[in-house]
Amino acid sequence: MYKTLLIILLAGCQMLSAQSDDGWMITAQDIDPNEYYGVTVANGMVGIVSSPEPLKVADVVLNGVYDFYQRGRVSNILKTFNHVNMDLDVDGQRIGPSNISDYAQTLDMKKAVLLTTFTAVNKATVRHEIMALRHLPYTALITVEITAREDLMITPMSVIEAPNHLTEVKNYYAEIDRPHVKIPLMTSVGNSPSGKHKLAVSNSFIFSEKHGAEPDLIHEDWDYNRHLTKFHKKLKAGERYRFSVVASACSTEHYEDPHNEAERLTIFAALEGRDRLLSRHYAAWEKLWESDVEIEGDVSVQRDVRAAIYHLYSFARKGTAYSLSPMGLSGLGYNGHVFWDTELWMYPPLLALQPEIARSLLEYRFERLDAARQNAFAHGYDGAMFPWESAGDGSEDTPVWALTGPFEQHISGCIGWAVWKYYQVTGDREWLTTRGYPMLREIADFWTSRVEEGADGKLHINNVVAADEWAENVDDNAFTNAVAILSLQYATEAANVLGVTPNPVWNKTADRIPILKMADGTVREHATYEGEPIKQADVNLLTFPLKLITDEAPMRKNLAYYEGKISPNGPAMGYSVLSIIHHRLGDTEKAYDLFIKGFRPNQVPPFGVISETAGGTNPYFATGAGGMLQAVLFGFGGLDITNQGLERGAVKIPANWRKLTVKIRE
Repeated sequence: MYKTLLIILLAGCQMLSAQSDDGWMITAQDIDPNEYYGVTVANGMVGIVSSPEPLKVADVVLNGVYDFYQRGRVSNILKTFNHVNMDLDVDGQRIGPSNISDYAQTLDMKKAVLLTTFTAVNKATVRHEIMALRHLPYTALITVEITAREDLMITPMSVIEAPNHLTEVKNYYAEIDRPHVKIPLMTSVGNSPSGKHKLAVSNSFIFSEKHGAEPDLIHEDWDYNRHLTKFHKKLKAGERYRFSVVASACSTEHYEDPHNEAERLTIFAALEGRDRLLSRHYAAWEKLWESDVEIEGDVSVQRDVRAAIYHLYSFARKGTAYSLSPMGLSGLGYNGHVFWDTELWMYPPLLALQPEIARSLLEYRFERLDAARQNAFAHGYDGAMFPWESAGDGSEDTPVWALTGPFEQHISGCIGWAVWKYYQVTGDREWLTTRGYPMLREIADFWTSRVEEGADGKLHINNVVAADEWAENVDDNAFTNAVAILSLQYATEAANVLGVTPNPVWNKTADRIPILKMADGTVREHATYEGEPIKQADVNLLTFPLKLITDEAPMRKNLAYYEGKISPNGPAMGYSVLSIIHHRLGDTEKAYDLFIKGFRPNQVPPFGVISETAGGTNPYFATGAGGMLQAVLFGFGGLDITNQGLERGAVKIPANWRKLTVKIRE
């Protein structure tokens, strides 16, 4: 069940002609492998990134698994075995970019399936589908359908390859033979670079033939980096043949014995069969899409908005304690670490659309609360000081050369803000008791120990890196001070809700933390700010999402001053904040222009996935997707989070939209 929160009709708008494209499909044709930035199919645990090569994928990323390798002397999310690659011979010719034609790829966001089609050596058409099964977090499904144009022989191969950074790789093959079924199991096991984790993957074919009539399988172990299982099949002209592969991946992050568990999960999936797997996968995504945003009148924006939702849904899942990195599960960007990008940018749209997924992101922080306490202790503070970059264990994982690690402390305030927003939306007192308040209490204690009393009687927060990261080691950064004030106030509110006596120092501290002003009343970004360009929104965040400044006059003053200060080379999400503020001030068309500016220049071929900056090449930038969705939900959609929950406020849509519908499942 879901409720339609919001339906808006723009009066006087002419009805547009019917569109054949309903905004669910993203199709890439005329693919240039030199200008190719893949799209991801993921289920919150396994991320599979597409490739321009037929039957191949570029990367497989396993959520929550970190080790020290590659750059920065810090942990990196682990690229695991590529266990979903395939090879195909047609009449003895190996299929590759040089002997295929009509190559196209389509992402079906409704079903979370990537479809690749092509013609092989002018003798067969190939249809290849790949998905990370939503209902089975560690398992992927690949289906291949080959139609012969003439009599021919095909040799499909399921391939497992080990990246060079995995060590002590061992390959296994076995067949489980029962009277009703034969299950071939191809498995690889290896250690992460430091030996911290063991990883395992396992594959099996699913054939449409009855038991006893399946193709004979041949296993080949080439070396420790690659092994495969293949079969030969003769096809008549016009004959269509289909088979599937199930592939599971896990590690000691998830199971004590990943080798056996990967094989068990693959056996389970194989015996479920393709039809049951598809049915449950589609049903899981259909349930997710009960929370959706529908835009009529602009199918291009509809597709872009839905792509943002699709990626956030793909990169996280309920019932876990894993969070979101700026690039989600689309690769190794930012080492897979967790920043403020989660709580301030990606979390709010998920909180509105999928509160259970949002809860998982906060569970990630709760499980690392002890590490945040240790971090505060190490820096001479009380309470919990969350790291700027967090990975597996919750200790600081920022590269040493980046000053953001010890100084971009507003992250703790962002987490406190997110905690209270979750309670406001859900009203879950049990969660507030066991999870939310313990975090708020520790964050509040951190800020009370962090402030320094000045000669002016104010409590200053000195020597920080601002939300505008070009401002390093400055005093009284507006955003940092603002989230500290709110964290202290929210800790007091939470205590009162739970009937616990709050520490009276919290509110007294909040009352004395300054928000600096210029002579004309404009908020000063920090104590020594003199009008220089800024990397991203900082002061304007006090209007949205923090709502610390809500009166129209100061909103306009701050917007007018800082809008032109944001660098065009800054990250995408800054424009979404400006869009929301313009909308709330009544300028919908300006809001729309900024909304578009926040992602269209950042789209890269062939799928239009978004990079961090205009002209950038590091997709998929899930942080930008979160900002874009906030502009739709909390800007044009008029939603707001208050103590009464998720509420509908003032609404006005752009002139070129006919209708906006926000659907949220109950």
